[in-house]
Amino acid sequence: MSMILHDLAGADPDLRFSPYCWRSRFALAHKGLPVETVPWRFSDRHAIAFSGQAKVPVLRDEGTVVSDSWAIAGYLEDLVPVPPLFGGPVGRAHALFLNGWADSVMVGGIARLIVRDLLDAIDPADRDYFRASREARFGMSLEAVQDGREDRVLAFRESLLPIRLVLRQQAWLGGAAPSYADHIVAGTLMWPRCASRFEILTPDDPIAVWFDRVLGLYGGLGHAATRV
Repeated sequence: MSMILHDLAGADPDLRFSPYCWRSRFALAHKGLPVETVPWRFSDRHAIAFSGQAKVPVLRDEGTVVSDSWAIAGYLEDLVPVPPLFGGPVGRAHALFLNGWADSVMVGGIARLIVRDLLDAIDPADRDYFRASREARFGMSLEAVQDGREDRVLAFRESLLPIRLVLRQQAWLGGAAPSYADHIVAGTLMWPRCASRFEILTPDDPIAVWFDRVLGLYGGLGHAATRV
């Protein structure tokens, strides 16, 4: 029986753009586990009430419910140790650091570049909530947050230097083969790739070259994703 992953969707139910849900989707594919993805929207909080919280991703594996992408990765690693996501306790600890770095530097940086674009991608029923909640978070309109992004994206690209330095030394963030470290960063980059037409990376960026290789993994899962 397939696992079930409740996954953030846009107005188009095939548009799945959450950075956290993509981390889980890559992790499931890495393990070779069959999964059914169920579209979830901001107005569907009741649909995951069984999880005891109100955010996706939420994984259902028969009687087990796991929420949060990091917790899902740990659950999958413990359930199916091979092929490994972390490569042991030390690798898991290193991935936790990268997870925190991506959540703060990458997610925060990308949000300021595409947050107004997201409003057009999500379901119309979600737009009032999304605008009000994000404008309260940023303290300004979505348009003001995104304004001037053509100049500000340069600083964001510079913030990714640690990733470039690693990729100059090895093919994958996980070393000789992809690991959850790759899924963390690639899953985060799936957010702007799917939900915005604004180019976060330049084509000649080593991160863009690596990202294209990640998109081709698992039968081209990333390449096949619906985009706006």
